[in-house]
Amino acid sequence: MLALDFFAQLVAADTAPKIMLVLALLVSIFGIYVVLSSRRDRAAANQVATHVTRDETSNKTSYDASQTDLSVRDRISKTRSSFAGAISVALTRSSITQQTWDELEEALLRADVGLTTTARVLAPLRELVKSKKITQPKDLASALQNEMTAQLSQNSRELNFDSSLGAPNIWLVVGVNGAGKTTTIGKLSAQQRALGRSVLLAAGDTFRAAAGEQLETWALRSGAEIVRGAEGGDPSSVIFDGVARATAQKIDLVLADTAGRLQNNTNLMEELAKVRRVADKGSGKVTEVLLVIDATTGQNGLTQAKQFSQSTQVTGVVLTKLDGSAKGGIVFAIETELAIPVKLVGLGETINDLVAFNAAEFVSALFD
Repeated sequence: MLALDFFAQLVAADTAPKIMLVLALLVSIFGIYVVLSSRRDRAAANQVATHVTRDETSNKTSYDASQTDLSVRDRISKTRSSFAGAISVALTRSSITQQTWDELEEALLRADVGLTTTARVLAPLRELVKSKKITQPKDLASALQNEMTAQLSQNSRELNFDSSLGAPNIWLVVGVNGAGKTTTIGKLSAQQRALGRSVLLAAGDTFRAAAGEQLETWALRSGAEIVRGAEGGDPSSVIFDGVARATAQKIDLVLADTAGRLQNNTNLMEELAKVRRVADKGSGKVTEVLLVIDATTGQNGLTQAKQFSQSTQVTGVVLTKLDGSAKGGIVFAIETELAIPVKLVGLGETINDLVAFNAAEFVSALFD
C-alpha cells in the first residue's frame, strides 16, 4: 500500500504541470476565438448599418420642393392639444367672468407664450369686453385668435439673400449644442442647391468632433463645397478661409456653422462675436444670422435668443422640433419681446420637414 501511495503521488506531481499547461492553452485558444468572432460580428453589423444609412439617405435627404406643403395642424398636435384643451374650458362657459381671464392667462402661460406677451395679447380683449363689443365667450375665442395672429404678422420672414452683391452671401448659424444646428445647415444647403445656388459649408464648430464629419456628409448629399479646420482650431479662421474659397470659386452662399455655445458663458459668447466680426471683414457679406432653438426648451429659448442676439445681431430664428413640443407659444415670446422673426420651423426628421413659418397657419392650427 505504501508503494502504491508513493507511485500515485509521483504520477500526480509529474502530470499536474502538464494538465495546467493544456488548460491554459485551451483558455487562450477560446479567448482568441471570442475576439475574432466579435470582430466579425461588428464588421457585419457595420455593413448592415452602412447599407441602411445609404438607403435612408436616398429616401430622406433628397430635397423635393413639391413635398414641403406639410399639414401644420397634424405636425403640432402636442402644442394644439395642450393649448386648445386649456382654453376650451374658459371659452365654453355661459358668460365672461374673472375666472375666464384667469383660465385664458393660465392656458397661454402653459403654452410658454410668456407673461409679458400674455398680458399684451389679453389687454385689447379686456377692452373689447369692457366696452360691450364682446359679450359671449365664443366671440372672445375668435378675437383671441385674431389678436394672436396680429402679434406675429408684422415681421418679414424671407431669408435674406442679396443677388446683387457680387460676392458670397454669408449666413451664420448659431445656437447651443443639441438644438439641431448642424442638421439645419445641411437641410438649408440642400434647399438652396435646389434653388440653383452654389453653396459652401464652413465647419466652424471645431470643438465638437462630430460636427465637421456631419457637415461633410451633408456637403456630399447636397453637392456643396466644404471647408474644415483642425479640431480645436480657431473657428474664425475656418469661416474666413471658407469665404475666401467661396470668393475665388464664385460661390453664391456660405453657410457657416459655429460652436454650440452655452449662452451663459461670457468668454465663449465673446468668441462668437469675434466670428461675426471676422465674417464681415472678408470679401463676402453677412446677410443672415440664424439662431437655431429647440422648441422643447420653452422659455429657456427666449434667454438664448437674448444672449445670442447681443453677440451676433440675430436676424431670424429657426425653431426645431416643433412637432415634438407642447410649448409652441415660445414663437410669440421671441417675436413680440425681441422682435426677431421666426423664419423656419422643423416639423420632423426628413429634409422636407424644414419649412417656412406661416403665422396665420400656425395660429389657426392651435385653435382648430
